[in-house]
Amino acid sequence: MEKERRSAPRARVKLQARWEGVLSRENATITDLSRNGCFVLSGGKVDVKELVWLEIQLTDQQTVNFWAEVVDQASEIGFALKFNSSSPEDEATLASYLENIFQGKKE
Repeated sequence: MEKERRSAPRARVKLQARWEGVLSRENATITDLSRNGCFVLSGGKVDVKELVWLEIQLTDQQTVNFWAEVVDQASEIGFALKFNSSSPEDEATLASYLENIFQGKKE
């Protein structure tokens, strides 16, 4: 049985995003999100271990930005990112956003 690599709960989402890597600058959709990373549904070329800049649109007025490492990629579909660094404010904003999602699921 394969060991689960994720260390934080994930939320299924559909959030608009923008990312920039070595070879691409693209718009994207985030479909899976946790405090530690996400899955980016997007075209564009990335390589595993590449560092990319990511901006996620949480709400109409709220965005968060992260530097993240590509940990897996699915050709022409998208890629998985592990968040490396961000501002404390963006980390807190993301944590609060996810907490609200998870509390809503516990009804």
